[in-house]
Amino acid sequence: MRRNLSVALAAAAVATAVLPGVSAAAPPSSLDWGPCPAGVAEPGLECSTLPVPLDHRNPGGQTIEVAISRLLSKNPAQRRGVLLVNPGGPGLAGLHFPVDLAPLLPQSVLDTYDVIGFDPRGTGHSAPVTCDLTAEQQVAGLTPPYAHDAADVREQAGAARAVARQCAAAPTAPLLPHITTANTARDMDRIRAALGEPKTSYYGGSYGSYLGAVYTTLFPERSDRVVLDSNVGPGGLDSTAVRRYGRGMQDRFPDFAAFAAARPQYGLGITPEQVTAKYFDLAARLDRTPEQGFDGSQFRKLTFGLLYLNSRLPALAEIWQAFDTSTPLTGPTRDTAARAAAQDDDNMFSSHFAVICGDSRWSRSVPAYQWDVALDRVRHPMLGAATANVRPCAFWPFDPVEPKVRIGDRGPSNVLMVQNLRDPGTPLVGARELRWAFGDRARMVTADQGGHGAYRTGGNTCADNAVTAFLTTGQRPAHDLACAAEPA
Repeated sequence: MRRNLSVALAAAAVATAVLPGVSAAAPPSSLDWGPCPAGVAEPGLECSTLPVPLDHRNPGGQTIEVAISRLLSKNPAQRRGVLLVNPGGPGLAGLHFPVDLAPLLPQSVLDTYDVIGFDPRGTGHSAPVTCDLTAEQQVAGLTPPYAHDAADVREQAGAARAVARQCAAAPTAPLLPHITTANTARDMDRIRAALGEPKTSYYGGSYGSYLGAVYTTLFPERSDRVVLDSNVGPGGLDSTAVRRYGRGMQDRFPDFAAFAAARPQYGLGITPEQVTAKYFDLAARLDRTPEQGFDGSQFRKLTFGLLYLNSRLPALAEIWQAFDTSTPLTGPTRDTAARAAAQDDDNMFSSHFAVICGDSRWSRSVPAYQWDVALDRVRHPMLGAATANVRPCAFWPFDPVEPKVRIGDRGPSNVLMVQNLRDPGTPLVGARELRWAFGDRARMVTADQGGHGAYRTGGNTCADNAVTAFLTTGQRPAHDLACAAEPA
């Protein structure tokens, strides 16, 4: 359900409505619903488009079209309104997300809302942007390579600079400064108005948690019931947040180590400590001699990606076993490894860079990145020397067009956060910072489990029931709720 690429940062204090009231001028308008585009069409899913300002500071200027989808409630007597949903990213299209969610959501939630998906600006069918990335650049992925020394950081700086230059030279470059989280939140309010709804409820996971936090900060009185799952911190996906992927892997890896150690048939060790040592052995061996298309850096990122879901742990153990025994990857194991390693979406990558580089200011000092890499190689040795490495934002050709939205405690108490304790993509530390920033606006439900995605994907009935109750009745826990581990 999620291809997530998102995480956390420092606490903020007071909610500031950037460009206040900018969406208030958008009158409700009827939408022309019809079939969805090829590749998105599903039974029961309808699609439409909505013109929105490219630059919300100039509402009468150039417009772009945002693609919208809906899955109607089949119980008019129980319908409360609309539930706007976002799958994360940034860079992920969301038109299909209502259909992805529907098998997971309880019928009571599907009866309560029309589920509304959309492709965020810059992605999919909503004014898609490009950086004309080569196949090699896409295979390299969003996470930089693992840097063993300062020279590796300098080499990655050259690759990152090349991507930034390509983005600036691409035909969609004029759009890039406006592909930001705040502008996507303003588009969401235009969607709400076009649907004729006084308020909208919201569910967003991973980066979608930050998008929801920004929306309910900019438009507190127009947000109804807001559920934020697997939470990026209040600073969004900035340099601190992406570095925390390294911490997230350290938090999550013991779950896999225990899983593999309990299954000696994989031959990866009979104690968690032995499995951990095997990780470093395999990474070092692949650094020296790549096998089957994987070097040490790709092995580290492959492992990180497969830690997102408990259902992927058996495949991860089999892939390790193949590398450990120099056995060719075959069948489902080969396919799992290939899917996890494949990066073949220029638009996803390009819009991802536009959002994270446009939301925040990034250091332009290569020595600063060399210092961060050296530090995180020690603090978070499994992945830290990759996640602290240089990204294209260090050389981004556009400055942010506005200050970052500061998440705060002004507004109704209508936010429910749900979070796994050992989430590799959005570590608990970021969720705690966001919870602190929201103050009494939020309650947080934590589940004692690992993986990315808590509600209806983690298997914790305590957490699931709390979120379902909030979406269907509006009742939140009186205090933050800690849900104990449950059998897998």
